[in-house]
Amino acid sequence: MAARNEESRTGGGGAELEFETGALSPQEIEGIFNTLPVDITFIGKDEDVKFFSKPGSRIFARPRSVIGRKVQNCHPQKSVHIVNRLIEELKNGKRDVARFWINVGGRLVYIRYFPVRGRDGAYLGTLEVTQDVTDVKKLEGEKRLLDEP
Repeated sequence: MAARNEESRTGGGGAELEFETGALSPQEIEGIFNTLPVDITFIGKDEDVKFFSKPGSRIFARPRSVIGRKVQNCHPQKSVHIVNRLIEELKNGKRDVARFWINVGGRLVYIRYFPVRGRDGAYLGTLEVTQDVTDVKKLEGEKRLLDEP
């Protein structure tokens, strides 16, 4: 990934990040993260919380003060050993995903953790993806037509 000046492409100021499959501005990246129908939290390889998305409504609130905090300090003490094991197994390649689902306020919440790796395979951190799947679980049959707005 490389940064390039957006001015040459769009006539506006700012930099775009070039990816293997295209280029996006920081504003576009943030908009994409906040539009996805999931909550995303990224924990860096040093186990500090580095980023979280802000969709319209998060399942689990994240105050801005969590940035830079050790992920272990974001969980109850009784579950820290599970957090540590999970991160170690993702980091060392023993696990490619960890899945959990819980009931929160009558909603079924699906939580997944993934190791994030660079092109060279080096561990960069852990991605937490949380999704309310209550309505997804109710789907049946097919829906192929667009509804009226």
